[in-house]
Amino acid sequence: MFDTLSDRLSATFKNLRGKGRLSEADIDATAREIRIALLEADVALPVVRAFIANVKERARGSEVSQALNPAQQVVKIVNEELVSILGGETRRLRFAKTAPTVIMLAGLQGAGKTTLAGKLGLWLKSQGHSPLLVACDLQRPNAVNQLSVVAERAGVAVYAPEPGNGVGDPVQVAKDSIEFAKAKVHDIVIVDTAGRLGIDQELMQQAADIRDAVSPDEILFVVDAMIGQDAVNTAEAFRDGVGFDGVVLSKLDGDARGGAALSIAHVTGKQVMFASNGEKLEDFDAFHPDRMASRILDMGDLLTLIEQAEKTFSQEEAAKMASKLQSSKGGKDFTLDDFLAQMEQVRKMGSISKLLGMLPGMGQIKDQINNIDERDIDRTAAIIKSMTPKERAEPTIINGSRRARIAKGSGVEVSAVKSLVERFFEARKMMSKMAQGGGMPGMPGMPGMGGGPGRQKKQVKQAKGKRKSGNPMKRKAEEAAAAERREQAAAQGGAFGLPAQEDKNFELPDEFKKFMG
Repeated sequence: MFDTLSDRLSATFKNLRGKGRLSEADIDATAREIRIALLEADVALPVVRAFIANVKERARGSEVSQALNPAQQVVKIVNEELVSILGGETRRLRFAKTAPTVIMLAGLQGAGKTTLAGKLGLWLKSQGHSPLLVACDLQRPNAVNQLSVVAERAGVAVYAPEPGNGVGDPVQVAKDSIEFAKAKVHDIVIVDTAGRLGIDQELMQQAADIRDAVSPDEILFVVDAMIGQDAVNTAEAFRDGVGFDGVVLSKLDGDARGGAALSIAHVTGKQVMFASNGEKLEDFDAFHPDRMASRILDMGDLLTLIEQAEKTFSQEEAAKMASKLQSSKGGKDFTLDDFLAQMEQVRKMGSISKLLGMLPGMGQIKDQINNIDERDIDRTAAIIKSMTPKERAEPTIINGSRRARIAKGSGVEVSAVKSLVERFFEARKMMSKMAQGGGMPGMPGMPGMGGGPGRQKKQVKQAKGKRKSGNPMKRKAEEAAAAERREQAAAQGGAFGLPAQEDKNFELPDEFKKFMG
């Protein structure tokens, strides 16, 4: 969604690099480019004005003029101001002192409230809660049935006493759901309300009645992030008519310009609390303004990546794999079965292109990332699963006839099987080297970085000093001459003209001896 904005900002900051000092003209030109980038991203004009004014004021201050690298300081300022207009600190859910906590979802029809109710339910369930979804959208055709299906997929309970399709009183259903939740020991109630095609008095009144009936602890306004400036207008009207405590952005994975996401927190004064960025129920998480700002500025989002990895990967399995790679056998205990298990764990985290997009600097190779074929992982898995258990444990036994059989079983070319096995050996060697603290294979040794011992030994072995003669008589004469030269040097003074050492038994430390060969 923020690709265009990221590209424009990256190009703007590139022009600042290498400048030891920023002039007034540099600051104005940068501010102008940022203003154009934000307006093109459909950010609300009042937000753009406030943002640019803050950036220019801070860029002209001492924090930039006295900085060693003014360009980096401007990027830091833009990052901090982005975090500010996105809401500042991450806003957490408020829970009731006595259960159940009531969360009411509201918004326009088509914003994705019903699906989002399931996503929020699943997210809260993963946090250790027992949520209950309540079907109060009794007017949209099949809305009750849709919520029931979504709740089943999420593995959470649903309260839907009325069939919907225009039948039933949503206010009564909402009121009864609180008693039902207490009886069934649900600590959170998520009320899915009806939406409309636009703001109207009927919608406002119904939402206000449900609010008064259940006294929600949180009212979340669900906004379609793809509808642009109208999202801000709708949010303002709903804030004035019913009121809400936080915003949830749906469809954040769309290709719209994303100005609503940047504008809504600043204009309404209510923070974005959650964001939905995919069709799966798992594609939902708390909204972190600092992480979103980092993504926009192509600084990556490593914290989210780490959190996803922690959710997906088992600590026990990770320790088991690490011990195999650190073994004295040079990682040979790490088999194709282990490789397949690791690959499937990564696949559970989401698409490879999304994961790579969270790494810093990946915006520069965005096109290559978007062209990654996710089916390659499936093909690799098919090749490994077409092998016998012995072949997976000992890939070295895979010869020409075995490759042909595996290729036929997995529906690929023989060359693909050969390539996979070769890449596996290379990857295993590299991972084993890194797991043992040896750094990247082939890299020169660096202090504190590993990777050096093997290479250093090799260099010492190859270093050639003065050759000694193979003739015993000649060698004896050479040694005697060398001894005489040392005695003369001792009499005249030490190396570099310094006085000779009084301690005749003085020896260099072992480290220096190795260094000197």
